[in-house]
Amino acid sequence: MDGIVVLISGRGSNLAAICKNGLASQIKCVISNKAAALGLNIAKEYNIPTEVIDHKLYNDRTEFDQALAKIIDKHNPKLVVLAGFMRILSPYFVKHYLNRLINIHPSLLPSFVGINAQEQAISEKVKVSGATVHFVTEQLDHGPIIAQGVVKILPNDTPDILSQRILEIEHTIYPFAISKILKNHTKIIDQKYVEVIYDENDNSILGKYQSQIYY
Repeated sequence: MDGIVVLISGRGSNLAAICKNGLASQIKCVISNKAAALGLNIAKEYNIPTEVIDHKLYNDRTEFDQALAKIIDKHNPKLVVLAGFMRILSPYFVKHYLNRLINIHPSLLPSFVGINAQEQAISEKVKVSGATVHFVTEQLDHGPIIAQGVVKILPNDTPDILSQRILEIEHTIYPFAISKILKNHTKIIDQKYVEVIYDENDNSILGKYQSQIYY
């Protein structure tokens, strides 16, 4: 197994960040459940193979996930990356890629799981929010944490404004986490924690956000 397969449903901003950070050559395929997903154009710009599999053509979630897994397994990836893939995954799919499936969530997990995480953070009047890269398990947004990036919540923030600042840090920590896994610089310690080995090249990926990122 080597390389990654990226799953998308929309604009593909995290896919673009992954490509821009030197990982395009590691992407074996980009798969979308929507033919109109703008992220497919990003993949084509980098000459990355693409596939579209329409979830509406399947009777249920598991049937779709089984068909999706067949496509992914043709590429035998080391890692499956969820990058704005707007589908709830079946237990079958999560078990099939256990410890090989990662996601990024716009909060500092375990706080504010599920949808509208930015709105939840503002509503609760917390001082900071951010993004979390984690392995996916059957419990929603509770898999072992690989890396987190922190942003301050400002007095006049709206969910949309906060989302944009969080997205900036997502574009740093996702390529970072993927690079670490591909280098075998991560070790899952338990159901919550991932040990990440420091590398002198980390600074080139983390850039100006280095002081805001924890791993």
